[in-house]
Amino acid sequence: MLQVIELRCEYKRNPLGLDVRRPRISWKLISEARAVAQGAYEIEVAASPDFPAAEWSSGKVESDRSLHVELDGLEVVSRKRYHYRVRVWSVGGEASEWSEPAWFETGVLDKSEWTAKWIGVEKPEEQRKSRPDTYVERSPLLRKGFEVGPGLKRARVYATALGLYELELNGARVGEDYFTPGWTSYKHRIQVQAYDVTAMLAEGGNALGAMLGNGWYKGPLAWKDHYCLYGNRQALFLQMHIEYEDGTERTIVSDESWRTAPSQILMSEIYHGETYDARLEIPGWSRSGFDDGAWEAVAVIEQSNDALIMQENDPVRKFEEIKPIALITTPLGETVLDLGQNMVGWLKFTVRGEAGSEVVVHHAEVLDKDGNFYTTNLRAAKQEIRYTLKGGEAETYEPRFSFQGFRYVRLTGFPEPIRLEDFTGVVLHSDMAPTGSFECSDPLVNQLQHNIEWGLKGNFLDVPTDCPQRDERLGWTGDAQMFIRTAAYLRNIAPFFTKWSRDLAADQREDGGVPFVIPNVLDENSHSSSAWGDAAVICPWTIYLCYGDKRILEEQYGSMTAWVEYIRKQGEDEYLWNTGFHFGDWLGLDSKPDTYVGATDRDYIATAFYAYSTSLLQKTAEVLGKDEDAAKYADLYEKVVAAFHREFVSPNGRLTVPTQTAQVLGLMFGILDETAAKRAESKLLELLEESKFHLTTGFVGTPYLNHVLTDSGHNDAAYKLLFQQDYPSWLYQVTKGATTIWEHWDGIKEDGSFWSADMNSFNHYAYGAIGDWLYRRVAGIDADEQAAGYKKIHIRPQPGDGLEWAEARLETMYGEIRSCWKRADGEMKLEATIPANTTAEIRLPNAKAETATENGAKLEAAAGVSSVRADGDGVTLAVGSGTYSFSWKTN
Repeated sequence: MLQVIELRCEYKRNPLGLDVRRPRISWKLISEARAVAQGAYEIEVAASPDFPAAEWSSGKVESDRSLHVELDGLEVVSRKRYHYRVRVWSVGGEASEWSEPAWFETGVLDKSEWTAKWIGVEKPEEQRKSRPDTYVERSPLLRKGFEVGPGLKRARVYATALGLYELELNGARVGEDYFTPGWTSYKHRIQVQAYDVTAMLAEGGNALGAMLGNGWYKGPLAWKDHYCLYGNRQALFLQMHIEYEDGTERTIVSDESWRTAPSQILMSEIYHGETYDARLEIPGWSRSGFDDGAWEAVAVIEQSNDALIMQENDPVRKFEEIKPIALITTPLGETVLDLGQNMVGWLKFTVRGEAGSEVVVHHAEVLDKDGNFYTTNLRAAKQEIRYTLKGGEAETYEPRFSFQGFRYVRLTGFPEPIRLEDFTGVVLHSDMAPTGSFECSDPLVNQLQHNIEWGLKGNFLDVPTDCPQRDERLGWTGDAQMFIRTAAYLRNIAPFFTKWSRDLAADQREDGGVPFVIPNVLDENSHSSSAWGDAAVICPWTIYLCYGDKRILEEQYGSMTAWVEYIRKQGEDEYLWNTGFHFGDWLGLDSKPDTYVGATDRDYIATAFYAYSTSLLQKTAEVLGKDEDAAKYADLYEKVVAAFHREFVSPNGRLTVPTQTAQVLGLMFGILDETAAKRAESKLLELLEESKFHLTTGFVGTPYLNHVLTDSGHNDAAYKLLFQQDYPSWLYQVTKGATTIWEHWDGIKEDGSFWSADMNSFNHYAYGAIGDWLYRRVAGIDADEQAAGYKKIHIRPQPGDGLEWAEARLETMYGEIRSCWKRADGEMKLEATIPANTTAEIRLPNAKAETATENGAKLEAAAGVSSVRADGDGVTLAVGSGTYSFSWKTN
């Protein structure tokens, strides 16, 4: 039976507070039959879930589209809930029933509808010029009492802040989101969150409360003692709409009528942690009936509403709890908890003691070679929690406005005996739906996959950060573009990167240059390195490729074009990029002593990425139907490639830059002619043999290295690299006990010493880009550029020595793709699942059409198989949706 399931609007199930005037919906089809494809659909939109009458209908539309279908002609209005449902017809004429209804609710769509004011605390403005060792800046509490009459129908709160905020209503926390409103380019974009608080209100007296923190807006950012980069005043902006059954409405807004008092949080910063005095807690402060007569009047703060937008990104939430695995007494006599996993979030603890006594918690990623607590790599970030007890019963605490990156926790002042059950690591990250899994016969590779996954969890906290622990935690553009394809296998990252890409466009310079970090908090000279700024093009294209989202290309096209034109204007030759600062092959192991930059010529890298970004821009113009631009950038691409050859390829076809990364980039980006490509392949193998099959690549070369080897027919070399266990290799970190990806291949050396004191993160996802190869080449799941979003799927596994089996699953917008291969006793088996309304090409490596079978049947006779094509290296099948099981003998 054909069914329509999992309706989404703008990627989300039943989104509240949508800020999209042309909403798009997506759905999945399921059927027990093979080769099921949609031939038509119908969508209805109504004011109530029982659909008494359609407010809007598409009618029956002959189309196979089931992703990002725009509700063309539906005029949405602010603060209204729309219910929708879908039914479809297969190509063969089978009709589904109507789907279960779903809904989306718009937020405030017009800035003229905002009537609230920005409110905060009346105090002198503070500008910190340096970072003090200790300071006190108590987080303020703000509250407002109000009445609710009989006949309540629904209530919504729309809130944001300069800084961070948490809301309470009648003594209960509002929502499950943390670090709201998130980190954006605040001068251009401030997100507003929407909350359904209907069930939290009572007839009669009610009270709203808020607590504010500095967060990214006002607190320290980067490593240069930068405070108050966006502003020096915390502020709340809130609007509550209460609707009654009789059609009347009341609005409660943040304004002069609110009251404020200092809270029990004495200090709270992203890097430094939180200082909390439980003796200063004010019981019942956010409940109705609380006497706030002694509280002060709030101050109204001048702030434009022009930057306000409704929530775009998936919010940060709690996801897991980790219990400590050991209590350690270090050689220095310190008491340390080991949680067994390098994680990001905070420690929740329960403590008992006398009023006024203080306990202190410090966080670290690793112990030093002597087994002592190690924080030097945190640089100036304190990652410190100070808690003063109120005394009496057991007290449980967890932070609000600070997160830490840690595996180990040092405890000071905790009374004996210390019990492991009193401590819990709470994992927080952006609420991105899990989509992928990878597993194989090798346990070390499985641990590597685990580490890649936890690198994403730790660094995808509202923005894609480089690291989550030291005084940095910035949205480095290079790291993001290097990892985005891997991330797209692990999670649904489309809303996450849509929001981040919009911030990139907002912070992009007038000349098209792209800052090193987004949101940008560095100085005016910190912009436009090759491979970093190219995130402006690579990230939107990757989201389009993986999710079939044409709108992100439309939105970002101006930014993408501006970046390529920025490059074009650099230097004397518009087809070479040989000017300006570049990070080069960052942390490449072939670097000169006392430098972080690998040996690959920076002009070579810059021009190679120039060509690559231009090629993606050309493809984007083609997708968007911009034929003149497509022709223009096709011509530019050819000229950049020609200039690259003149500059970096000798007359006999040898690359003039003799490094692993140079060969890799030339091959990966397809910018070498046939002769040069063959020589680059040979040179790369020669370099690998010289290094006994160890990589010397840095941030730029590593993501592509194994792809190039496999795709050029040297899959055995790629597997050799994967399985190396000594330094430098992916598995070296695993053998040293890593539970996340390190910044440096030898962050911890063989003797237990550290690579560096000042730049040595143990949770840095860039080298986790090997995950892309594990999914795309080992398991073989790949998308087709000509049918983006996995409308057409490639299953092309590449088995290699060292693995007996591998399995990957990927939940796409169409449904689950699965690829699982196994080999034993000279036989290969491949099981593949293709979701409905898609097609696939499945490659059986080293198979022969006459001896391969599908569930015992000849390939040509198998249901769902439309064609069989054999060559000397295997068999390629064109199939429709369904689950298949192939077997064949191998030589």
